[in-house]
Amino acid sequence: MRVSRTQAAENRETVINVASRLFRERGFDGIGLKDLMKGAGLTQGAFYKQFASKEDLAAQASRRAFESAFNRWATAISAKPEDPLGAVMAFYLSMGHREEKMDGCPLVALAADAARQGCEVKASFEAGIKAHLEVLSRLLAETEDSAAKGKAMAVLSQMVGAVTLSRAVNDPDLAKSILDAAAEQIREVAAA
Repeated sequence: MRVSRTQAAENRETVINVASRLFRERGFDGIGLKDLMKGAGLTQGAFYKQFASKEDLAAQASRRAFESAFNRWATAISAKPEDPLGAVMAFYLSMGHREEKMDGCPLVALAADAARQGCEVKASFEAGIKAHLEVLSRLLAETEDSAAKGKAMAVLSQMVGAVTLSRAVNDPDLAKSILDAAAEQIREVAAA
């Protein structure tokens, strides 16, 4: 049965959205096309009409995951404009974010996987990292420091590392301590 162009476009968006979430939960190699398409409510045959390869989908799903991450950062910042960096840290370094494997940060969920992927996926991650650094640089520039870009790199690395480590442990108290220690160190870096 033939689908309309509108329906095909909607199906494509659905697959990208579902892949974005499932890749963050299971990794790029942790889910096959059959299960991915099943999650989107479509058949595996529909995949090849929409995407050149699984890497093509992984790159597009990564871009979608970064869009979601930026929207969440923007929401946090707009909720607390008097302390935007504090708002981002409060959201990002929270136990709630630690638990959000399907909707959490793509850097935490997929950076190690992305390092083993092809150029297209790495390009999506590079763009996402640069965009995160740009936001953090702006937030840190408000601290009257000319080294905001370097600080942004350190802050992003520490935030991603802290959430990654917190997800790697079973003990919720240890996980929270890791997140809290990172937040404290980031506040010191921002204030310096």
